[in-house]
Amino acid sequence: MSSVYETLLDKVHQIYDLEKAARVLSWDREVSMPRGGDTARIQQLTTLRRLSHTLLTSDQMGDLVEAAAVELNGVAYESKQASLVRFLRRDVHNARKLPSDFFAHLTATTGQAGTAWKQARSDNDFAVFQPWLEKVVALQQAVVELLGYQDEPYDALLDKWEPGAKTADVRATFAETKRALLPLYQTIRERGAWVDDSCLHQPYDVEKQKAIAHYLAAAVGYDFERGHLGASVHPFSTGFARDDVRITTRYYPDFLGMAVFATLHEAGHAIYEQNTDAELTRTPLARETSAGFDESQSRMAENMIGRSRGFWRVHFPRLQETFPQQLGDCTVDTFYRAINKVKPGLIRVEADELTYNFHIILRFELEQGLIHGDLAVADLPAAWNEQMQATLGLTPPDDREGVLQDVHWSWGYFGYFPTYALGNLYAAQLYEAAVSQDPTIGEELENGRPEPLLAWLRENVHRPGRKFPPSELIWRATGRPLGHQAFVRYATRKFSEIYEL
Repeated sequence: MSSVYETLLDKVHQIYDLEKAARVLSWDREVSMPRGGDTARIQQLTTLRRLSHTLLTSDQMGDLVEAAAVELNGVAYESKQASLVRFLRRDVHNARKLPSDFFAHLTATTGQAGTAWKQARSDNDFAVFQPWLEKVVALQQAVVELLGYQDEPYDALLDKWEPGAKTADVRATFAETKRALLPLYQTIRERGAWVDDSCLHQPYDVEKQKAIAHYLAAAVGYDFERGHLGASVHPFSTGFARDDVRITTRYYPDFLGMAVFATLHEAGHAIYEQNTDAELTRTPLARETSAGFDESQSRMAENMIGRSRGFWRVHFPRLQETFPQQLGDCTVDTFYRAINKVKPGLIRVEADELTYNFHIILRFELEQGLIHGDLAVADLPAAWNEQMQATLGLTPPDDREGVLQDVHWSWGYFGYFPTYALGNLYAAQLYEAAVSQDPTIGEELENGRPEPLLAWLRENVHRPGRKFPPSELIWRATGRPLGHQAFVRYATRKFSEIYEL
């Protein structure tokens, strides 16, 4: 006779398989589906996600979780079994707060909103997206009321992506980060050495960019035997299993930086899931513990590895060989400084490390206004432009380079944006802890070898998957709670050297 836990695990596999099937359809929709298939695809996704939600929230599932908890009493806290039960208790509890009909409506609406966003971005016309975003915001406000909150409405949405996080704490952390970084940013703008990044802004053959993207993704540890690189309007990573984690990037014919760093960023996401413990397969534990931790790995691959001088000492010759006309006379030091140039810009995904967090703080503040009802969707473009001007001294010339540049709100991903900046903080703290525990990690990275750092991350971040919540995992890996100090030290050291401060 099978145990209660084995019966529970069978149900988990069914739910997991449905969710991953939906991800396959989503990936295809973004990468290769013909436009005419959009209506049918939204219906298919809605059906699959409604089925998985119904299974997850059933009385049988709740009873199995509690019965398994009794059966596993005394099993080691770190075990897969105990960790899965802990995770499911929270997951089932929260999912049950969203009725199946509401969940299906939410899924269908965000599907249609995604289509509207693509059209609005293509047409450079926020009015096309506005009515759909109003529906999405209203639904997110309804989610807040269904989930409930203790302090601020936004807490309910933030907790979905960063379990246990509180808006007030994130707000305070961001304020401290901004306060610490603004003087450095202002000093660089006032008296920093001039950095020439013209080598990045030249004609670059897209087919050759594709070859370099594959090469660089593999160089930072992405396993193409268990992965695939495609192209999409907005780069992303998605996993169907730890042995099938796919990424997309974006190519500009006149700018090399997008393909290089979007690819490294998404590879960092994928490496996390590829390296979760094999025993967690076909369970919800075989993923990142939070969006912030996930972003820490993408930002680590993109910036701490991919924008390091050591990395390009090794890989710049390959880049020169691929683009001899553009980079033949460029030195590795010139290229290193170019890819780390601090320059206020309009586009988040093209932002340098120093100003990137300012882009996130802007979105974090706007999201709170929308969810709390202080900001109307119709007023969002103007609010966006005003905050961009106040923060970076820039005003977008149009909505495509302003409020329409990110896909996240069309997907209903409210509460996600803060995790990008949290990811920067996690990454710096993890890197500092890794080098402290093994100084050769830093030495090897300076010589262009990220493997020791990746091995440390596999053991301390990747393998556990979702066995531990983010606040616990950062303690286990670094011995302290998340803070902004490590990132400030990292940014100050790096940019002071580049700009000769």
